[in-house]
Amino acid sequence: MALQEMPKVGLGLWKIAKEDCAQTVYDAIVAGYRHLDGACDYGNEKEVGEGIAKAINDGVVSREELWVTSKLWNTFHAPEHVQLAVEKSLEDLGLDYLDLYLIHFPIAQKFVPIETRYPPEWFFDPTADEPKMELAKVPLYQTWHAMEALVEKGLVKHIGVCNYNSALLHDLMTYANVKPFALQIESHPYNTQEKLIATAKNYGLSVTAFSPLGALSYLELDMASANESVLEQAVVKAAAERVNKTPAQVVLRWNIQRGCSIIPKSTKLSRLKENLALFDFALNDSEMDAIAALNADKRFNDPGDFCQAAFNTLHPIYD
Repeated sequence: MALQEMPKVGLGLWKIAKEDCAQTVYDAIVAGYRHLDGACDYGNEKEVGEGIAKAINDGVVSREELWVTSKLWNTFHAPEHVQLAVEKSLEDLGLDYLDLYLIHFPIAQKFVPIETRYPPEWFFDPTADEPKMELAKVPLYQTWHAMEALVEKGLVKHIGVCNYNSALLHDLMTYANVKPFALQIESHPYNTQEKLIATAKNYGLSVTAFSPLGALSYLELDMASANESVLEQAVVKAAAERVNKTPAQVVLRWNIQRGCSIIPKSTKLSRLKENLALFDFALNDSEMDAIAALNADKRFNDPGDFCQAAFNTLHPIYD
């Protein structure tokens, strides 16, 4: 029987290079990870599938013991393209079903055929003189109903959304026949999103925090600077000293203790193990509050910033 509860700690697969991905996935599964969080847009699903297959073939794990998440990319929002997208992900992953399939962004872009370019990424035509994003007139409710059909056909066990705000969640719940299982959002001590998380939980959704260490996910993309690291905060360091853990473990534990799942990314075996070792200690109330007080509503992954800077298109989704 497939897992019914998403494991609290998963391996985030964003930005893991193809040449490292299969081995990283295999090492993570051997280390105890049972939750793998990927996406079409990450461009490494074939390699993820190779790592999964090796782990299963070696008897490390069964398919039913894994929770595998993927995401519907923006260019596949039209109802006639949703099943096409998930079938491509399943083919690349070498799987018969996904445990969770998420709408990656509440952004519908013009369709790019798989044969033309895969993953399609953000530009409609990267060879154009002035390439930019091209939007499609596809309302989110149509995309959601096509996602529901994937559940009915057994291609996915659960469906959900990423990067939705509270208003979109409220709207989704008015038309969803299959209720969303999960909301995935950027959340860390600099972007706590307390009201959004509370709203999701009130609707019965599981919440996953991506980029749970904040700026560390974005240094290599020049979307953050080293001096923005939450790991250097005095309250984090003090808690780490008290519980005899690393600052990173403290920040990850903070998110788990507030009821979120997390999907930190690493390719280093020592760090993979460190990120999983979060259940033999607890933060006290004052530490939880002090870390939460670091909130500055700071997003590192904001289409309102990066779409304009990188894709010549203004397209904010948060106010």
